[in-house]
Amino acid sequence: MDVRAPVEYSRGSFPGVFNAPLMTDNERHLVGRSFKKKGQLSAIELGHQLISGEVKNQRINDWLDFINQNPSGALYCFRGGLRSKIAQQWIFDYSGITYPRVKGGYKAMRRYLIEESNRITSSNNFIVIGGQTGCGKTLLLNKFPNNIDLEELANHRGSAFGNNVSAQPTQIDFENSLAIELIQKQKNSFLLIEDEGNNIGTIYLPDSLKNRSLKSNIVVLTANLEERVKLSLKTYVTDMLDNYCSVDSKNGFENYVNYWKNSLFKIQKRLGGVR
Repeated sequence: MDVRAPVEYSRGSFPGVFNAPLMTDNERHLVGRSFKKKGQLSAIELGHQLISGEVKNQRINDWLDFINQNPSGALYCFRGGLRSKIAQQWIFDYSGITYPRVKGGYKAMRRYLIEESNRITSSNNFIVIGGQTGCGKTLLLNKFPNNIDLEELANHRGSAFGNNVSAQPTQIDFENSLAIELIQKQKNSFLLIEDEGNNIGTIYLPDSLKNRSLKSNIVVLTANLEERVKLSLKTYVTDMLDNYCSVDSKNGFENYVNYWKNSLFKIQKRLGGVR
């Protein structure tokens, strides 16, 4: 359970984490301004004034709802400092439950994931699956349990037509999710990844993984033009239309048309406007 403010959570978090902030963005801003002008004691006093009465009760109830559903979880703030300590104490005072608090908070977990990601990519064996668009690289990749599906983690298919209905994660969210996948699958004798450029949509691959992939063995898939067209038609036309319409039955087709317009514009920019 992440008790940081929503603006902090939106910049980067971890898969499956629930944001139940101690302070709203505005409350955090006011407390931070008080800290800079008058010091810590004044900031703490203001925080208790802002979060009192029914506001405080509602936030504690939100935390307890999460705890009841996730009794083996833990809570954290940015550095594992005052905010998570206050949340932990209020939970105990209200319910008698001592809910674990992550030492070092978000910052420590983020640092750990970066270090583990670098270690695993430098020490594990990788096999890279390459090939032209429409030859079924992702389909083959997902037949193996030891795969790291970078495009799924980035929520993008890695081409001018690669956008999905939902937005891509933040760079930090992608890196955190990637690190967790690597940790979970590191005991395999090798890991499978798809051949990617330096970026997948707006997401950039970590240097350690990109450098490792360049030194790894590559398997190149081939398919005839008819097979490639058939798979591309399904992936980028029929399935994409279904996805847009299932998310928004009223505006789905219009959004789908805009997806195609934007994708074709990207192709035009790459080829040059005269083509």
